[in-house]
Amino acid sequence: MTLMRRLWPWLRMLIGAGILGVLVWRLGTGAFVDGLRVIDGWSAIAALMIGLATTVVSAWRWCLVARRLDLRLSLPTAVADCYRALFLNVLLPAGVLGDVHRAVSHGRQSGNVGRGVRAVVLERFAGQVVLIAVGVAVLLTQPALISAVAHDLAPSRVLTIGALVLLAVLLVIGGWTLSRRGGAPWHRALATAWAEGRTALLARDVWPRVALLSAGAVAGHLVLFLVAARTAGSHATVAQLLPPLVLTLLVMGLPVNIGGWGPREAVSTLAFGVTGLGATQGLTAAVVYGVLTFVSTLPGAVVLFLRRGGRRHGQDSPRPSGTVHPAVR
Repeated sequence: MTLMRRLWPWLRMLIGAGILGVLVWRLGTGAFVDGLRVIDGWSAIAALMIGLATTVVSAWRWCLVARRLDLRLSLPTAVADCYRALFLNVLLPAGVLGDVHRAVSHGRQSGNVGRGVRAVVLERFAGQVVLIAVGVAVLLTQPALISAVAHDLAPSRVLTIGALVLLAVLLVIGGWTLSRRGGAPWHRALATAWAEGRTALLARDVWPRVALLSAGAVAGHLVLFLVAARTAGSHATVAQLLPPLVLTLLVMGLPVNIGGWGPREAVSTLAFGVTGLGATQGLTAAVVYGVLTFVSTLPGAVVLFLRRGGRRHGQDSPRPSGTVHPAVR
């Protein structure tokens, strides 16, 4: 298990790079170049404005969950931390390190790292549940799109058998490890997570607000993708664009990307091609969306710079006369 944890970050990067390599091999570099060339000032401004709205509703959702877990968190602080996390997510290869940093930092500041981490996990889980619900509702109207993309993405029989064997081996190793360590800690952890999930997400006075804020975040991502498609030159109607864009958003959460790149471009290419909107157009739209997503997170770079500068200034500032160093009190 330790070896797998060490290898997994490299494996996910290799898979993401392999997906991008196949796209370049099949479609060339033109779509990637076009995706960078067509971005203008108006699309960048739109990305910043949409990013602000999406970040605020996501931060608001985090505040609701954290406060239900008895963690103090103000909305301005949550917005700043979410911006920093989003910037790190798109900048660093793993795609989730910003959220990890956000969770641990808030947990340390609140005096309970475990609860701080669970608050972020729960609010992200709520967002994914709403995204899946919206995606399923939209894609049920397009069964041909799902079957066609699934057929194109279906692995060969050898790969499928290999994946199943690997999964079985991992399950056996995991079960053996748990049996040696004892199951009681895991039972307690699951019980704690379930109790906190009921309190933070399923309470009658919380879940409608969490669902509404999550729907607002999903709408923000879809609007940004629509802007990307229009910037990439697509003249399709919103009704035509919505199913492939929703499908692309659903696969963006797969943990085999490089800062968000990889599965998004592959599925967008397939979905646009299947729906008759053009595979190259789909790849270009996904590239534009990736760049606009990065633009929308740029305020996070400012937050990161200011936070580091503030810490450095605090460390370098002279102590007032008459104070005693904590270590010798």
